[in-house]
Amino acid sequence: MHRIGLYPGTFDPPTNGHIDIFGRAMKLVDTLVIGVAVNEAKKPLFSLEERVQMVKAECARFNGPGMAEIKVMPMHGLLMKFAEACGAQMILRGLRAVQDFEYEFQMTAMNEQLNPDIETVFLMADVRHQAVASRLVKEIASLGGDIAPFVSPDVKRALMEKYQK
Repeated sequence: MHRIGLYPGTFDPPTNGHIDIFGRAMKLVDTLVIGVAVNEAKKPLFSLEERVQMVKAECARFNGPGMAEIKVMPMHGLLMKFAEACGAQMILRGLRAVQDFEYEFQMTAMNEQLNPDIETVFLMADVRHQAVASRLVKEIASLGGDIAPFVSPDVKRALMEKYQK
């Protein structure tokens, strides 16, 4: 059976923590769909198109023989509807801390009610990335701090361009 996993997120911007989860999620599936979500409640700094392009660029390092196929797609609407449309058998989520677990626990329970055939799989963040959150990276960048430990050079450049405008 061809295993398809969906890793949804806002990725505003993609961090080294996200990239770590991308790489580990690829070990579990044949195709990894990365759903870049529209979430106006989070007031994204980058447009949907910019975020999709950044995630695609970050995923380029994973191309190679024997690697899972990666599809980066804009994600609109209800997560379960998107997962069904992708043919996903699992939703992959990264966990950093207890606060993440509480939120994800509720989401998983609701998603199971919507479609009990799609499993949710949690991947713990690598210890080096447990404190990294896109929101905090943006705040550090906006205040002129060094974000190099948290994002790739390309994402750092994109963030610095946003904050220099």
